[in-house]
Amino acid sequence: MPSFKLIALFAVVAVVALAEAYPRLVVIDDDYLQDLGWINKVRVDDKAVKRRLEDLLSSRSVSSGNQSSWLARAVQCIDLTTLAGDDCPSNVFRLCSKASFPLSNELTDSLGLHHNQLTTGAVCVYPARVADACKGLNLLNTNLPVASVATGFPTGQTDLKLRLQEIKYAVQNGAKEIDIVINRELALTGKWRDLYDELVAMRSACGDSHMKSILAVGELITLTNVNKASVVAMMAGSDFIKTSTGKETVNATLPIGLVMCRAIKEYNRKTGHKVGFKPAGGIRTSKDVLQWMILMKEELGDEYLTNVYFRIGASALLNDIERNLANRISLEYSTAEEMPLA
Repeated sequence: MPSFKLIALFAVVAVVALAEAYPRLVVIDDDYLQDLGWINKVRVDDKAVKRRLEDLLSSRSVSSGNQSSWLARAVQCIDLTTLAGDDCPSNVFRLCSKASFPLSNELTDSLGLHHNQLTTGAVCVYPARVADACKGLNLLNTNLPVASVATGFPTGQTDLKLRLQEIKYAVQNGAKEIDIVINRELALTGKWRDLYDELVAMRSACGDSHMKSILAVGELITLTNVNKASVVAMMAGSDFIKTSTGKETVNATLPIGLVMCRAIKEYNRKTGHKVGFKPAGGIRTSKDVLQWMILMKEELGDEYLTNVYFRIGASALLNDIERNLANRISLEYSTAEEMPLA
């Protein structure tokens, strides 16, 4: 049985970091766009992306003895989400309870953690359920942020004024993080200045709340478009760039993740600003999330193994992690039904 002291130390550090939060990005001055020269020069070599990933996944892995620590980190990066048509106060409260206490008492004891030491990164709901989530977390005495999707999620097919009003409504009800969706038409037709202007308006509507910009990468067609949309979203002041709504045919894939991570790295090199990253959709197993965490560590460094700069939009993942950790303790795999549902 490996030592879990590292997990306990990380849990304390992550909670402190989350409470203090990272500095919100400022919107880059219009002059910095320089007629979109940076964006128009972007070209992504698809074959080079493939080669880098093949090398990364064949040469890097997490040893069996360290996987429990890494999976505990992954739990802290999950934005636990419900976006269902039958959402109501009771199932939102249930979500808040699971986010506040994601693992069973037996598991937390076995990992050397206090019962309230490990939480997910946030809870994410529709704007109409933000107040319910805030109330639930307050009753649980948990200092977790409430995230809300907005701007006509998942398609964004509403008038800009309505999209901005939805952001403001979520913020007024207590949302500390807003997951907005970009206008895919503007990206697909190369209207990058118009997309930038819309995102600046959304950033302003978010106020002090963090803005996560969902690119809906499965609808952008090319990796070059993914890179350009990433850069425009960061220039407009996004605190995070996010792959997908989870509703597209193609969601978070490692090649797309690599392209977005490289855009984050280049943006940091040019501006000094750090932007977070959130893959969402299709990350369901412990093996999946370990590959994403390897990508984060190798491309962006250890800071991107914390929920300050890394979030995962994958609620079903928590159930698999819990099963995996339970197996390491009991040496028996539990069925999904035996685990408390996320």
